[in-house]
Amino acid sequence: MASLGQVIFWSIISIIIILAGAIVFIIGFGISAFSIPEVNVDYNASSESLRCEAPRWFPQPTVVWASQVDQGANFSEVSNTSFELNSENVTMKVVSILYNVTINNTYSCMIENNIAKATGDIKVTDSEIKRRSHLQLLNSKASLRVSASSAIDWVLLPLCFYLTLK
Repeated sequence: MASLGQVIFWSIISIIIILAGAIVFIIGFGISAFSIPEVNVDYNASSESLRCEAPRWFPQPTVVWASQVDQGANFSEVSNTSFELNSENVTMKVVSILYNVTINNTYSCMIENNIAKATGDIKVTDSEIKRRSHLQLLNSKASLRVSASSAIDWVLLPLCFYLTLK
């Protein structure tokens, strides 16, 4: 049976290992956040509009709208994007409104920073609304570091608790 001193010692070692993994994560990957956008018809607007919303991004991304019918069109003059700091004061909520949309067209809301690119597509017809979203990591080295540091943490953590019980 482990003494109280051994339990405290191995608990402290476990905490140090977890903190070291977190530091490696922050240094290697940077503090970042990204989420998949949800695109909906904005019924509150005075004209036909789409609303693209993603709950968590950091660092601040860029938002670009695209259209399947109007390929290459610049929608910056008919869209409005805002970034609202979340309650933890680190990440931000992204909201972008695209005005004057037409029926029977597929629109894409693309949110991108140096870590990830997320796209939300919506097609609105007279009879239905179809949505699709996807997320792509842009920094492959960072994603490998995340996987490696997470794997190390989850391998060492049970080992530390095992040693505590010996």
